[in-house]
This record gives sequence, structure tokens and C-alpha cells, in this order.
Amino acid sequence: MTGSPGTDGVEPVLPHVPEQSAAASGPKRAGAEAGHGPELAPVVSGARRRALRDGDRQIDTAHLLHSLLECDPEVRAAFDGGPQLARLLGYLVQRSIGYGLRWQSAVENSGAGPGPGGPGWSPVAAGAMETAYGRAVLRGDGHARGLDLLVALVADPRSRAVEVLGSAGVDLPRLLDRVERGLHGPASASSR
Repeated sequence: MTGSPGTDGVEPVLPHVPEQSAAASGPKRAGAEAGHGPELAPVVSGARRRALRDGDRQIDTAHLLHSLLECDPEVRAAFDGGPQLARLLGYLVQRSIGYGLRWQSAVENSGAGPGPGGPGWSPVAAGAMETAYGRAVLRGDGHARGLDLLVALVADPRSRAVEVLGSAGVDLPRLLDRVERGLHGPASASSR
């Protein structure tokens, strides 16, 4: 997609991450955004904005992780407190100023996930969204929660989200244990 030439005579080139209306992003059981529900809608929207701002062609798992941390207090609570969370957010912020520049020219596809990610989604991120929805269905819920998506993001050990978590020193088995307690513990049941 191109716009009209700028003052220097060069047409700006915009990345291909399609915008969707709120109606188009609702559950329809097709594509990466199906079944995300109201809790993940701001996460998806934030990840899309982040991908556009970073100049990335697709939403990837690091975009989703960053947006989850910003939007979901249950996800933030799953980490080892302030210092670990600050370190993790620091890595994610650095993405747009150098840490993730090597990712801009490559599609996030570790080979472990499903085929094409669909318009605007890396295959691994699309697979994570589907996995999160599947976890919710198994739990008897019609919509995935932030903790479902967090588990799905770390399911592929070669995803960008896992790379960032590892760089920040996050112990993944310990994180997953806290997430499972958050999804099935008494606090979770009383809040729903």
C-alpha cells in the first residue's frame, strides 16, 4: 500500500498489517483472532499497533507478549515481581530500537507451528491464538483469557516471545506453574 509522494518525491511504503474494524475482529472461528473475546481484544489491538509502529509486516509472539504485559494484571502477576517484570519490559521496549531489528525481515515461523499465519499474523502468533482458544474451550470457557495466551506463547521454544523471556531470565517452568495456579486457583474462580 502506498500513499501520495512526499515532499522529497518518494512515496512512503507502509507495512502490511491490516487494520480491522471491531466487528471484523469478533469471534468467527477462522483465523488468528477467532475466539479471543473481550479480554484479549485490547491485547490484539495493542499488538497490531506495536507491529505497525515497529515497521513489522506481521504481529508476532513478542508483540503479543508486550501487549499482554501492558493490558492484563493477571499476566503481570504471574511473573516474579517488579525487577523481573521491569527487565522483561526493558527487552520488549528495546525491540523497536535495535533488539528486534533482525526480526523485521523474517517471518516468525519456527517450523513447529501451523502453516501460514494469515493476513498480518506470523504463523507462530496465529498458532498461539488458536492454542489459547483451545485451552479456553477445554476449560469450558468460550473465550480465551490472557493467561491462556501466555501459556500458548511459551509453547513453542523457538518463538520470539520465548527468546525475549529467556533474555530477561524468566524461568519458564516456574512461570507456567504460576499461570496454571492462576487459571485454576480459588482467586480465579471467585473473579469469574
